[in-house]
Amino acid sequence: MRLNDLRPAPGSTHARKRVGRGTGSGHGTSAGRGTKGQKARTSGGVRPGFEGGQTPLYRRLPQRRGFRSFTRKEYAIVNLDDLDRFEAGTEVTPELLVTSRVVKNVKDGIKILGDGELTKSLTVRAHKFSKTAEEKIKAAGGTAEVL
Repeated sequence: MRLNDLRPAPGSTHARKRVGRGTGSGHGTSAGRGTKGQKARTSGGVRPGFEGGQTPLYRRLPQRRGFRSFTRKEYAIVNLDDLDRFEAGTEVTPELLVTSRVVKNVKDGIKILGDGELTKSLTVRAHKFSKTAEEKIKAAGGTAEVL
């Protein structure tokens, strides 16, 4: 076999349909566009999304409103209840929270919230603390360190 022997598989290619080239071709006169009407004209037809005068889908759906800041940080939230599982004296870090499956991923940082009670003294290292969380950690004899 040589390069000049290569041919497409039989039936895989078709001759181009030449419309509007006389009645003998079978595609003369109206050239396969039917008779008259909007779609028979040159550049005739409707725009994409046009639904025949019915209110189109893009106007029926509610619009997304407002503004979302691209500098906004999203924190993974951890409550004091979740920290109570660790033994006293443990240094709680974002890595420990992920490995112990308290949070799935760190996102832009970890924020400790003051929901629940803390009975053990822990060294908690996180990116943010709420005031109540910080107070409760210190009341339990622990420390809250901001990363």
